[in-house]
Amino acid sequence: TEASKLVMSYVAAVCGKGAEVNQVKEQLLQSNPVLEAFGNAKTVRNDNSSRFGKYMDIEFDFKGDPLGGVISNYLLEKSRVVKQPRGERNFHIFYQILSGASEDFLCKLKLERDFSRYNYLGLDSAKVNGVDDAANFRTVRNAMQIVGFMDHETQSIFEVVAAVLKLGNIEFKPESRVNGLDESKIKDKNELKEICELTGIDQSVLERAFSFRTVEAKQEKVSTTLNVAQAYYARDALAKNLYSRLFSWLVTRINESIKAQTKVRKKVMGVLDIYGFEIFEDNSFEQFIINYCNEKLQQIFIELTLKEEQEEYIREGIEWTHIEYFNNAIICDLIENNQTGILAMLDEECLRPGTVTDDTFLEKLNQVCATHQHFESRMSKCSRFLNDTSLPHSCFRIQHYAGKVMYQVEGFVDKNNDLLYRDLSQAMWKASHSLIKALFPEGNPAKINLKRPPTAGSQFKASVATLMKNLQTKNPNYIRCIKPNDKKAAHVFNDALVCHQVRYLGLLENVRVRRAGYAFRQAYEPCLERYKMLCKQTWPHWRGPARAGVEVLFNELEIPEEEFSFGRSKIFIRNPRTLFKLEDLRKQRLEDLATLIEKIYRGWKCRTRFLLMKKSQIVIASWYRRYAQQKKYQKIKSSAIIVQSYIRGWKARKLLRELKHQKRCNEAATIIAAYWRGTQARRELKRLKEEARRKHAVAVIWAYWLGLKVRREYRKFFRANAGRKIYEFTLQRLMQKYFMEMKNKIPSLSPIDKNWPARPYLFLDSTHKELKRIFHLWRCKKYRDQFTDQQKLIYEEKLEASELFKDKKALYPASVGQPFQGAYLEISKNPKYKKLKDAVDEKIIIAEVVNKINRANGKATSRIFLLTKNNVLLADQKSGNIKSEVPLGDVTKVSMSSQNDGFFAVHLKEGSGAAGKGDFLLSSDHLIEMATKLYRTTLSQTKQKLNIEISDEFLVQFRQDKVCVKFIQGSQKNGNIPTCKRKNNRLLEVAVP
Repeated sequence: TEASKLVMSYVAAVCGKGAEVNQVKEQLLQSNPVLEAFGNAKTVRNDNSSRFGKYMDIEFDFKGDPLGGVISNYLLEKSRVVKQPRGERNFHIFYQILSGASEDFLCKLKLERDFSRYNYLGLDSAKVNGVDDAANFRTVRNAMQIVGFMDHETQSIFEVVAAVLKLGNIEFKPESRVNGLDESKIKDKNELKEICELTGIDQSVLERAFSFRTVEAKQEKVSTTLNVAQAYYARDALAKNLYSRLFSWLVTRINESIKAQTKVRKKVMGVLDIYGFEIFEDNSFEQFIINYCNEKLQQIFIELTLKEEQEEYIREGIEWTHIEYFNNAIICDLIENNQTGILAMLDEECLRPGTVTDDTFLEKLNQVCATHQHFESRMSKCSRFLNDTSLPHSCFRIQHYAGKVMYQVEGFVDKNNDLLYRDLSQAMWKASHSLIKALFPEGNPAKINLKRPPTAGSQFKASVATLMKNLQTKNPNYIRCIKPNDKKAAHVFNDALVCHQVRYLGLLENVRVRRAGYAFRQAYEPCLERYKMLCKQTWPHWRGPARAGVEVLFNELEIPEEEFSFGRSKIFIRNPRTLFKLEDLRKQRLEDLATLIEKIYRGWKCRTRFLLMKKSQIVIASWYRRYAQQKKYQKIKSSAIIVQSYIRGWKARKLLRELKHQKRCNEAATIIAAYWRGTQARRELKRLKEEARRKHAVAVIWAYWLGLKVRREYRKFFRANAGRKIYEFTLQRLMQKYFMEMKNKIPSLSPIDKNWPARPYLFLDSTHKELKRIFHLWRCKKYRDQFTDQQKLIYEEKLEASELFKDKKALYPASVGQPFQGAYLEISKNPKYKKLKDAVDEKIIIAEVVNKINRANGKATSRIFLLTKNNVLLADQKSGNIKSEVPLGDVTKVSMSSQNDGFFAVHLKEGSGAAGKGDFLLSSDHLIEMATKLYRTTLSQTKQKLNIEISDEFLVQFRQDKVCVKFIQGSQKNGNIPTCKRKNNRLLEVAVP
């Protein structure tokens, strides 16, 4: 997988540039993160293992720029959707959505971020070191946008993924019908409702499809009920088919975006990224198919490298000693033979009428393949395997080219059938979700096909045959990936593991063939065409046969005879140094030829430029002389015009001066008289103005004097009181403005609202803080006044539980939203417990059914746990008889684990009357409430705090012995229920999921 990504990155780096080319390269590169997210998963040997085969054809134009590509996918491991081996994960996309999607997006998909909420996700490897699922989710979203997915398409894809994830949470319960047949019903329909909302399917239609199966034969229809096992099979089959078809749709959609748009002639480079050879502890149908594909790839590697090369030497008449190698064609024939092959027999069993099981398939293998040297089983007729106790009865073993692999036959028939009930296909086709409807075209009632669909094995066999045919048309280059160790660690090199891989890959034989053979071979015509410039006799054209020309060329270059051989149609060169020498000579000769061509071209270019410049000079000179004469004529003409204009202007100005002088003489007397009369009028006006100013000045001076006297008297009073008045007025206005702003910006009455307006003035800092404190106290009082006495008591108990268990007990967060009820059994109302009620005189604080753990075997017995003001009582659930009664003063300590379980131990005071049988080890669904009430009641009665010990390992006194109770992380075989087992006389082990 990583090698193919490096090849793609290298192709993108060395190709040309340009907006269109860069877009094609980016789409080709970004298709990889999308397919990895939906088709890769974490396995025990690889954190990013391809769980499907991918073959990409990249198309190039004549310049070597990419035009587009086509992706083919092979056999997605869809069984991983519903079940993963221990230590492995489901496909990456499930964890990426839950880790990287926003809360709003998860809400739209009706998902929660907690991995443990989904049965299809293994929790033991949900988090992988060095893998950031949230960042990878953002990368996938960006890659889908670059590849060309529309927003509604992306939304539809994630809705289908969410539906697959939620299908695993659907559980069934058995029910018996009147006619005696068993049927199944869905336990909790909330998950089904959310799936139907996501997919747009009518809830009743999908619910019926999970409970009934309709079988059609010609004109008849028979509807049968599904039992619980069949319902779970139908659910898982739907999840696998839904995800597998979504993946195929993704590949088709990506091909639409990255395919070449032009129809020009192009070259194609194929990159094959397919799963490697797999040998696990438990190998099933998927590993069998994967290893079959690797056998075919190894076969074509042998044919194209070892077999083809040696046959070519013999065909060309080259002296050659045959090198032996292992040909795995016999293993391929064991698997794919149309008559006696394992796949053919598996298909025959699936199609055979009657009872067909995995055991009948194994029996058939034992009959047909008993004498095959690469097949082994316990029931084989071959006597040399009868004493092989390492091979279980339900398994068979195949000697592959990479070693022996033991396959468990369980599940082979079901996985090969890959059967999806027609009712589920039709239900999916009825969905209003456009993508889901397109994924199930066979659900259309108008297109019902009663023909049985091909099996998974036959489909994969046909796909592998197509792939082999495609590979044989290409010139292959192999990248062999050697794993240095099985620990997925850097700088660790396991010699034995590497040597084993080198041997079974056939690399030793390949090296021997290469060493004994020739490093380079080429037909005579292209060889002569490439190197003919190195010899004067062959340059520039050779008139004879191509082989004769090559012989003349090599003799001229004086290459030793042991370095090459002449075949019937090709020249063979043994040492790469010889080829490098030819290339160096060719490179030097090409440089010399380029220099000669450049010299001739430069001479021609200079001569052409000189002749052009000479012709241009003559044309320019003739045009310039004409231009110069025109300019000279224009200059003489303009000079004559200027002289004429100056003379005419002088005559006109002289006449104008004479007329102006005559006019001024006539106007002079009139102007002098006017000026004299004006002087007389202005003198009179000045005298009148001066007299008026004197009168006005006296009035102004008198007014100023009166104002001065008044201001002198007022200033004495103003200076004494004005400052204080202004200060008080300013302060009053600021305070008024402050309180008006506080009125408009006052926060809400919620006690958890920490908002408070900013302080406007520095001198109001203490006032601002005091107001904030008083307001908070007031709204807290208003909030508390709403509580009843019972609510206050409940909140006090919740607060006590928070102080005791927050961040200490994993079970605590789930109890926060649950109200503490105390009397869960309603003893006073239930007549069943009348005897118990009569025996207890005190008020009952808590009454709950608990499980008392037996020290002898770790099994649980139901008991009624009663807590009163003074005692702790344990009573039999059926009879109501009191088994144990312990005063609160004798309870010294309560112990529990820090994990998500309900186990707790009540330790009693040594020497007390109740401690005769030892401490109590109990299990309850309301552990937090019981421990809190016990703590508060003990504190109230004894005035001493009860010790609450939280540890994953503590001691419990049983009679005279002390037993260690140890809590460990367990598997999910029993669901989410903790289990208790006795390991020895001194140890009880509690497995918590």
